[in-house]
Amino acid sequence: MKNNRTLIILAALALVAFVFYKYRQPRFMAGEATPDFEVALLNGERAKLSDLKGKYVLLQFWGSWCGPCRRENPELVAIYKKYHDRGFEVFSVGIEQNDGAWKNAIEQDGLVWKYHTMESAEFDGGLAKQFNIKSIPALYLLNPEGVIMGVNLKPVYIDRMLGEKI
Repeated sequence: MKNNRTLIILAALALVAFVFYKYRQPRFMAGEATPDFEVALLNGERAKLSDLKGKYVLLQFWGSWCGPCRRENPELVAIYKKYHDRGFEVFSVGIEQNDGAWKNAIEQDGLVWKYHTMESAEFDGGLAKQFNIKSIPALYLLNPEGVIMGVNLKPVYIDRMLGEKI
């Protein structure tokens, strides 16, 4: 009887863990085409993801309040500087409640690319919903045709993949 109860509890915990894992999975996976979108950028311009066709693109969901995001930013800046002149771009989506904190983080972290947009920190913005972003950092590496090469890759793998392709 005690063994059955333990098995039931373990099965229930495994089910909860599985559901939570599936809930947090990005909507799109490697090999899939990325849907296009249009947003207002920090500089006031409007931009579409499709404007970057022909380039390798890192679509980054991050936040000024996110410790792991901020720790990852210097590595992404280094990758940007290394490959930008060879056809690489970063498109950042800040998941924020405070645009001042977001702008300060962009400056402090040296995020020199021009493609910055901001959405609600409640993960209920259009892009967060479209990509099923439930936690950050979330990264999509896209090839020049807009097809996803990798999801949530560590910067070292992004660097390696770009080094092989560009």
